[in-house]
Amino acid sequence: MSIVSDKPNIPNMPNILFILADDLGWNDVGYHGSPIRTPNIDRLVATGVELDYHYVCPVCTPTRTALLTGRYPGRFGKHATVPSNDPILPDRYETLAGALRRAGYDTGLFGKWHLGSRSEYGPNAYGFNTAYGSLAGGVDPYNHCYKRGPYMKTWHRNGSLIDEPGHVTDLIAGEACRWIAARSDTCNTSDTSGTPRSPWFCYVPFTAVHIPVDVPSAWLDKYADKKYDDDPARDMSYKRYAAYTSHMDAAVGRLIDTLKEHNQFHNTIVVFASDNGATMQVRGDLDNYPGWHWPAPRLGSNAPLRGQKAQLYEGGIRTPAVISWPGILSPGKCSVPIHVVDWMPTFTKLVGYCPESDPQWDGMDIWPVIAGSPTASPASRSFYWNLRGTQFAVRRGPWKLILDEAAEKCELFNLEADPHEQNELSAALPEIVGQLKDVIAAERQKDDSSKRPDAPN
Repeated sequence: MSIVSDKPNIPNMPNILFILADDLGWNDVGYHGSPIRTPNIDRLVATGVELDYHYVCPVCTPTRTALLTGRYPGRFGKHATVPSNDPILPDRYETLAGALRRAGYDTGLFGKWHLGSRSEYGPNAYGFNTAYGSLAGGVDPYNHCYKRGPYMKTWHRNGSLIDEPGHVTDLIAGEACRWIAARSDTCNTSDTSGTPRSPWFCYVPFTAVHIPVDVPSAWLDKYADKKYDDDPARDMSYKRYAAYTSHMDAAVGRLIDTLKEHNQFHNTIVVFASDNGATMQVRGDLDNYPGWHWPAPRLGSNAPLRGQKAQLYEGGIRTPAVISWPGILSPGKCSVPIHVVDWMPTFTKLVGYCPESDPQWDGMDIWPVIAGSPTASPASRSFYWNLRGTQFAVRRGPWKLILDEAAEKCELFNLEADPHEQNELSAALPEIVGQLKDVIAAERQKDDSSKRPDAPN
């Protein structure tokens, strides 16, 4: 993996397409050996840079907070460390979208927001010129409703609630493709008045493969001849999940095809990742969504990683990820640990944007690491997680400590020797436990530093 040349002719203002799957597990993509067919994601990996240690947060709202701020979600309050309908970001807070807009970018979000489920706290208030999808969390694929309650009706266009037919994955992909096409036809050229057109940042956080799981029958038919489980209910549940994933993968392909059709593929950085690990099965939570839903006794897989969504084991926080920029990045694999908080400092530096004040980023510019420059040596760093304000984790070098205050329990793992977290070492290595607890304590001192005054207790 390397930059194509020692001093590459990197365009100053590349387009940026950031695609985020919802609850897609480590073992839910073909390039990790899954039986689920994901040819478009696999093709991105084959032609791009596979990010083998791309860390996120264990649930949805925190990952989205980290991506758009470059900061650990606990900085914005305890409610930012869990799925939240309350607003997360302070008013007028500069997000990645806002920073890129100041740098001259057009900005659009198509999909799931979940950083404040009322329209006044939606994407348009935080740097996105165009916004479409769910203001709240995951929705029913066909009625587009969130869980029963004040935010059930959540499907919107630029903050105005709307009703429209169609499958949620098709609607998100279609809207994003049209937006890209409208901007790419004249991107980096001039219109008839001679005004330069803007580069763009397109953020596409799909609601797939989050529950409720449903898919057009044509996609389910593609798995009709397969058998994955001796239990008929579990077998059908997994087939439906596989079809839902393949349907989302096809939507990724539509986005890439749109770039190619409008001659923007080589001028666009494409990142694909998942917001957290997979949910393995669901029981009662489906009752919270309006309408009837298929049972889901078997869903995604994070194998061979330990754990799942809402846990601090690797299966909850290490997800499939890739970055592609043809002509600039050579195909390869980056095995240096990085974190979703790194994207904001990386992209802003890449386009030459300097914040007016100290952004207090927890992330760092990872472009030299991704590009594999021979002069790049990753800085020694720690990664920090705060889940619910009661569970914490830190990774420093090969060591990872998980601290559960409610259960009065800590676990220590050496991820280089034991990537699947099977050998717990805290009793044998109390000195390392103490050092990592000190790191957690220092990070916790920074939490709540940007909490909204009206944040819930």
